[in-house]
Amino acid sequence: MDAIRIQNIRCYGYTGFLPEEQVLGQWFEVNLILWVDLAPAGDSDDIKDTLDYRQAIADVKSLIETQKFSLIEKLASAIAQSLLNFNLVQKVSVSLSKPSPPIPNFGGEITVEITREKS
Repeated sequence: MDAIRIQNIRCYGYTGFLPEEQVLGQWFEVNLILWVDLAPAGDSDDIKDTLDYRQAIADVKSLIETQKFSLIEKLASAIAQSLLNFNLVQKVSVSLSKPSPPIPNFGGEITVEITREKS
């Protein structure tokens, strides 16, 4: 199956286990792999035959900016489910990172990766 990769979607949201994360917010970064049959678009050169990734990016940003969850696992799952609602998307991989989690003496980032497909 063909795939579209969308890298480095970065936006500010309010998901986190600690109360201050849901009030103050923080930055999130998302990378996606969307499995789509690209053969029709490769033949037609018509956007109606492929996934308009502008809409996929807008959906991801909207979820991060407007929804509050305790766990990034839940946010990643909500993103995956939203993208699977696109007609042409058969499978999706979501990599969701918190670049600066509020963990004392920790300068790294936390990333969850999930893969979901239509049933």
